[in-house]
Amino acid sequence: MLSKIKNYIEDAIKTFDTIPEERKRTLEKIALFIQRKQDEGKTTELIYVCTHNSRRSHLGQIWGKTAAAYYGIKNINTYSAGTETTAFNPNAIKAVQNAGFEISKEEKLQNPLYSVYYSENQAPVSCFSKTYEDSSIPKKDLCAIMTCTEADGNCPFIPGTELRISCPYNDPKAFDGTPQQDEKYAERCKQVATECLYVFSKVKPF
Repeated sequence: MLSKIKNYIEDAIKTFDTIPEERKRTLEKIALFIQRKQDEGKTTELIYVCTHNSRRSHLGQIWGKTAAAYYGIKNINTYSAGTETTAFNPNAIKAVQNAGFEISKEEKLQNPLYSVYYSENQAPVSCFSKTYEDSSIPKKDLCAIMTCTEADGNCPFIPGTELRISCPYNDPKAFDGTPQQDEKYAERCKQVATECLYVFSKVKPF
């Protein structure tokens, strides 16, 4: 684990008690899904979904994978997707970099592929904007985590979903171009990190 990320994680863990009880119950449903897959010796497939797959869903994908690695939970795959294809938002990328991740841009396209590194000896998380129908996403055994209410309402069916959880986050996009922009993106990044860490803290390794 990269040292800056480890410090960030240790700080986030100290704030578990600030997560509302109702929210914890939602997060624990995800943990139970993961635990069942662990107990069965199966790979866990988590997909974080938001309309444009540009901010909150990418944060979920990145922090889900990082939290699993931190707690030593193996056989975890994380994905992100939306109902539309846009691009990984630069403000969200900046928030992730400020948290300690190292990011490389693999392709100079309108919708680039980014490699997000949380460790020197683990494969990076691959991030690019896509819909949930993209060929890179499995079509069975998915836990779909809906990170925005709009996507939750506009995605009545995601192929291969075994469990669907509504877990919305406020959109930092509302603060784009304002003096609060970086603060709000950092705030959302920290919230997603804390909640992903809380989920995996409830899972016992296989």
